[in-house]
Order: sequence, then C-alpha cells, then structure tokens
Amino acid sequence: MSEQSFNLEQYDYELPEELIAQEPVEPRDSCKLMVLNRRVKSIEHKVFRDIKNYLRPGDLLVLNNTRVIPARLYGKKETGAKVEVLLLEKDGNDKTWKALVKPGGKIKKGNKLIFEDDLVCTVVEHLEDGSRILEFDDPNFFSKLPKIGEVPLPPYIKKQIDDPEKYQTTYAKNNGAVAAPTAGLHFTQELIDELTDYGVNFTEVTLHVGLGTFRPVKEPDIRNHLIHEEYYTVPKSVLHDIVRAKADGKRVIATGTTVVRTLETIARNPDKLAGRTDLYIYPPFEFKIIDALITNFHLPKSSLLFLVSAFAGHDFIMNSYEIAKEKKYRFFSFGDAMFIM
Repeated sequence: MSEQSFNLEQYDYELPEELIAQEPVEPRDSCKLMVLNRRVKSIEHKVFRDIKNYLRPGDLLVLNNTRVIPARLYGKKETGAKVEVLLLEKDGNDKTWKALVKPGGKIKKGNKLIFEDDLVCTVVEHLEDGSRILEFDDPNFFSKLPKIGEVPLPPYIKKQIDDPEKYQTTYAKNNGAVAAPTAGLHFTQELIDELTDYGVNFTEVTLHVGLGTFRPVKEPDIRNHLIHEEYYTVPKSVLHDIVRAKADGKRVIATGTTVVRTLETIARNPDKLAGRTDLYIYPPFEFKIIDALITNFHLPKSSLLFLVSAFAGHDFIMNSYEIAKEKKYRFFSFGDAMFIM
C-alpha cells in the first residue's frame, strides 16, 4: 500500500449541491442502484429493486435494526434563554445522557434546562470534547421523547420531512441511534418478502449509529484519525447464521457500513457479541466476514468513504463517484444506492 493511499486529500471530491438528496424517493426501492463488480471492475446502472438479479438463493443479507430516537429537544434555561439539546447516548442509566447543547458556551455545569411536559434536566458534567452529561429528573423521560423531541436529520439535509418514519428503515425496532443506517432505507417490506420467497435469508444485528458518523476527518494522514465508538449487539443466533452460511459457501452481504463494522468487530472477537466498537476500517483491510456490501454514496473525506474504498479499492470507488456525478445520482442519507460484489 502506498503512502499516498493514507493521504486524506485522496478521498476528496467536489459535489454539486443539487446532488445532495433532500428527501427520499417514493417508493423506497425505486432509487438508482450502481452495481460494482470488484473482480472485473465493471459498473452497471440499475434501480434498487433490480438487486434481486444480483442475489442468489442462500445469500445471507444482514440488516441493522437500530431505530433513530427523537433525540433533538428544544427548551430553555431557568433565565428563559432558549437552548437546543441533541442526545447522543445513555451514560450508565436511563436518566443520564451524553448530549450536545447549543449555545455551548453559555450552558454550564449545574444549569437546569426545562422542556415541555414539565421535563427538567441538570448539567452534571462538561466533557473535554464539548459535550455534556445531562441528568433528567423523570426516570420515565424516555417515554416522553416522541412527544417533546424530534428525529434529528443530518446537517446537510435542509428540508424538513413530512413524516419522520421516512428516516427509519422499515425494520427499525431497537431504539438508540441518532442517525439512520441509511443503506437500509431502500428496502420496502414488499421487496424483503420477494427476496425471502426467492431464497435470500435475512438476519439482524444492532449498531446504534452515533453522531461521529458525520464528523469529517481532519488528520492529513488518515491513520491518525481517532474513530468514534458505537454500541453494537449481535444475537448468538446471528453468529450461527453467519457460520452456517460460510460453511455452505454462501455469501454474507452487509446492508450498510454499520453492519460491516459490527460483523468485522465480532470476527476479531467472537466471544464479545455486545459492547462498543472502535473498529476503524481503511485501506488496506482484511475483511473476514462480508462478501458483498449495499451502501450509499458517502461524504468526501469521511471514514465511511475510507471503509468502502478498503472493500472495493480506492481508485475504483473514486472513479465510480465521478461517474455517479455525471449520471446525476443522488448522494448521502436520502440518496441512491451502491451494491459492491
């Protein structure tokens, strides 16, 4: 691997703003699908529901069933000044959460923040990374979130969506993410049923997507980047499904980079099926489990772009992105899909 491949600038590209998708297509499986063959370096242009033509009976398709929580809260300080809170993850118990706050400079340790429905929290700690630890006064506050909070959209989506379910996968069930595992947004239940009837096997893991997924990498040498941690859990039955598929010579296909991180984490530590992963994937990388990948088009200079480059090859991926721009593919969370096989 050349030193050049660790150069952050090699993962940069220009993107016209009009190609950043502001809303999902309807129906979900009607988005564009770019199909990449790693072996022969071919590129085809399809529609997502055509993915059936590239799947085989016995393939194991792994989904991330995390569900995005209504993590953005608007409230006020005791002085009446407005505040905005973005919950990131639980910090030990249901009442205590790590969060980002705005305006950050004016919210100090000991401040009380007041929200709708008489919900109050106290800032109990100010962390070095700028986040806060908040302790809520109501042990059942999580059940109030759907009423007082809203699902946070990525910063590059400027348009509010009319239905927050559009930013959830059809199979989302385990609350805890602050961003959606967007590769899964393209699946309709009808398509899942059709693929199941065809003989494709589905299984689910959980990785709660954190805000770190949107953080741009700033280190000129990507090896020096400090990757974010995310909580994952893999049921034992899923591990058995994977082992059986591999033994039978079937493909394990990851739906999204979050599934890649989860599966490649347990490949390195099969005795730890739940915990926090800081697995950082960039070229070169030895993939031990996944054989194919469904993914979206990722931000320039992002750790997700490093990951897909590690899987498909840096030059092949960067060339495919240039072709996607020419063909007017839609980029990022609500954008079009890519199948790398």
